[in-house]
Amino acid sequence: MGKFVITKRTNGEYQFNLKASNGQLILTSEGYSTKSGCQNGIQSVKNHAPYDSYYDRKTSTNGKYYFTLKASNGQVIGVSEMYESSSGRDSGIESVKSNAPTASTEDLT
Repeated sequence: MGKFVITKRTNGEYQFNLKASNGQLILTSEGYSTKSGCQNGIQSVKNHAPYDSYYDRKTSTNGKYYFTLKASNGQVIGVSEMYESSSGRDSGIESVKSNAPTASTEDLT
């Protein structure tokens, strides 16, 4: 089972990372000014992750592949790591879809 990990950035903002059951990082959030905002972001990922329409498949300027996960209002709630191939990116999306809805949360703040 996947796991959301809440941490605090050096600037005082909260963020979460979603890790797959093997410990691999698959999604990183934006910064949140409050812990409750961060927890709401986690819930939003859980709610939106199963639906393909909330993912944007992208290519960076250096030719690597990544994706973003958006909320219903179009706001980005998570960004993936960079992948060498589009198939790797698509596998990352499938990992978020399968891990996020039932992931536990670990608070390291």
